[in-house]
Amino acid sequence: MLKRTSLYEAHVAAGGKMVEFGGWEMPVQYSGIIEEHQAVRQDAGLFDVSHMGEFRIGGPGAVAFIQKMVANDISKIGPGQALYTQFTRPDGGTVDDLLVYVEDESMLLVVNAGNIDKDWAWLMSHKPVNVLMRNESEETAMLALQGPKAQAILKRLMPTAELDMLKSFHWFDGVLCGIQVRVARTGYTGEDGFEIFCAEEKGPMLWEILLMAGKENGLKPVGLGARDTLRLEAGLPLYGHELTDEIGPVQAGYGWSVKVQKGAFLGQEVFAAQKAGNLPKKV
Repeated sequence: MLKRTSLYEAHVAAGGKMVEFGGWEMPVQYSGIIEEHQAVRQDAGLFDVSHMGEFRIGGPGAVAFIQKMVANDISKIGPGQALYTQFTRPDGGTVDDLLVYVEDESMLLVVNAGNIDKDWAWLMSHKPVNVLMRNESEETAMLALQGPKAQAILKRLMPTAELDMLKSFHWFDGVLCGIQVRVARTGYTGEDGFEIFCAEEKGPMLWEILLMAGKENGLKPVGLGARDTLRLEAGLPLYGHELTDEIGPVQAGYGWSVKVQKGAFLGQEVFAAQKAGNLPKKV
């Protein structure tokens, strides 16, 4: 049985062509991949990314634990900021790539939909006793509003100073038309835009509110097909292609995100050698 997000009926009603992706039934396109791609580049597009996984990590050992598990250096960011990184293997492969959102006393990790169970098991197998973990994947809806007109659309619904001042890879919690949301200036398209989190049952309402607000700005619903062409054009990796259990971030050309000087983490010595020029192959 394929899983469905809370927006499944909204996708069908909008003419979404539903396909299997990572164990989920998701829209690959609505009006067409080229049209949707161009909408994001010229105006704005709205994506359902509620299939992504969300893990909350807390406890006194949380920072040290995640520092050991990922290649990037989370000590360089604080609450209200986000960081792209990878779960790495001792042999230099990649378990998954993810975003880390740092909170006051915890972190929210957003992982790939097809790797939720794999990532959870990987973290659990390394978790020390002073770390608390909660899988919030089934409780969370996530929409991506992307494109040059994304801020104008969102500002119509959230005319706040926080939105005006929000920098790339920063986030804030707020209220949008009565819905508690987290607004992050992150995305997977190479355009400016936002990823918006809310409670799973509020996802369909948020979807309709955003589409209505963006109608005059040319906002279109966008499926997985254009999501892939957009990320390819922007040079962003997709797990299972550029990154795999066998292909690490340095081999794949994302060595800038591997901080070998930060202290011990899984695969550190392998990555240090690769960054020094000892690459078995480059993909």
